[in-house]
Amino acid sequence: MNRIKTDILIIGAGSGGLSVAAGAVQMGADVVLLEGHEMGGDCLNYGCVPSKALIASGKAAHAQRHAAQYGVANASGAADYAAAKDHVADVIAQIAPVDSQERFEGLGVKVIRDYGRFISQDEVQAGETVIKARRIVIATGSSPLVPPIPGLDKVPYETNETLFALREKPEHLLIIGGGPIGIEMAQAHLRLGCKVTVIEGERALGKDDPETARIVLDTLRDEGVVIEENATAAEVRGTAGAIEVEAKDGRVFKGSHLLIAVGRKANTDKLDLDKAGIKPARNGIDVDTSLRTSNRKVYAIGDVAGGLQFTHVAGYHAGVIIRSMLFGLPSRAKTAHIPWATYTDPELAQVGQTEAEAQEKHGDRLEVVRFHYEHNDRALAERKTNGFIKVMVVKGRPVGASIVGHQAGELIGLWALALANGMKMSQIAAMVAPYPTIGEVNKRAAGAYFSPRLFESDLVKRVVRFVQRFVP
Repeated sequence: MNRIKTDILIIGAGSGGLSVAAGAVQMGADVVLLEGHEMGGDCLNYGCVPSKALIASGKAAHAQRHAAQYGVANASGAADYAAAKDHVADVIAQIAPVDSQERFEGLGVKVIRDYGRFISQDEVQAGETVIKARRIVIATGSSPLVPPIPGLDKVPYETNETLFALREKPEHLLIIGGGPIGIEMAQAHLRLGCKVTVIEGERALGKDDPETARIVLDTLRDEGVVIEENATAAEVRGTAGAIEVEAKDGRVFKGSHLLIAVGRKANTDKLDLDKAGIKPARNGIDVDTSLRTSNRKVYAIGDVAGGLQFTHVAGYHAGVIIRSMLFGLPSRAKTAHIPWATYTDPELAQVGQTEAEAQEKHGDRLEVVRFHYEHNDRALAERKTNGFIKVMVVKGRPVGASIVGHQAGELIGLWALALANGMKMSQIAAMVAPYPTIGEVNKRAAGAYFSPRLFESDLVKRVVRFVQRFVP
């Protein structure tokens, strides 16, 4: 048995673990990184990167079929599903070197390609190696949750971990789960020539603002996606190419392929947390605001920490714990400024409080301001007018923003900045945006907050009349 001592041991080479490793080693810490599966984790290999690449293929096909609105003849937009998957694989291959074992070893990180499990408070075994560390970071991420639906174990199905390796185009894809993953893959596959039915037990895109989500769901339905809500799957049956999903209310949905997209579960099974005195949580590991576990030497970040499950959250967590581990400074993770986006067409994005959440918390102090894409000149030029922004404002400061429309995922960044720094609406309004850009949507939303204060104020009108009459 080999034995190693190190300053920082990181279990998991996904986005969070890699961020900690790169930052810590370049600032002088001795770092060991364990990874028993793929370098780059779920995001690179089975999540963010391949899904957005496949969405891009679908978007290209859709654009060809709808070119006439720009004065260009419509084309068939015929998609080669296997070639689209080649595109996905090529994108992954281009990004992979950034997350590779070779790169991190070049930075000075000792990389061990094996799973780690605790054998004591400060020791982890990985294969034939035992690592004793001053600080340990659990960054093992999450995996697709497969629900215990009767019959599912007898029927072939896909998850995000297998879908992107599928080369045969599904004739009719059934998707159990109407969250962001399910809805994104529904639109992408429809645009690539598949029939698609989404089966959701409650409300599709149920974690997003209902008003903004409705625009996305209506768009998908108009394109041809069948979205069945309040349809809890009770049984799955059939064989490859002929699958049926029966809902509790008796509805039966038939298709050729099945995708399970009902959520994620934290990867903790292999860790032997009890041997390190680490307390688990409902979906992950129990952590405090500094992301420390019940074992003060051990941190948990990203999906395994049991909070928001986004790649950018894992990266944010990495920065939080680096401040604590390397410099001994107090550092706390917050969530109010964390944005998220669903990369449908139109896109859907949120940061901070939704309208319902803000109304419940702030009551009569809340003001909601809106601006519609149909009044943005660039959106008109691009024929991308389906959407709007609404900003929740309390005492002149934004507390949340919801955007649905073209480039919503890009636009939400400004509001994340505002919330992170306690900015006022006046500071957003003072920004000068280049014309014509979609980005003007943000500035015009801020302008909508001030318009009634300026244009509907009797005091303002009296001051203006006084100045025009008496000031030379």
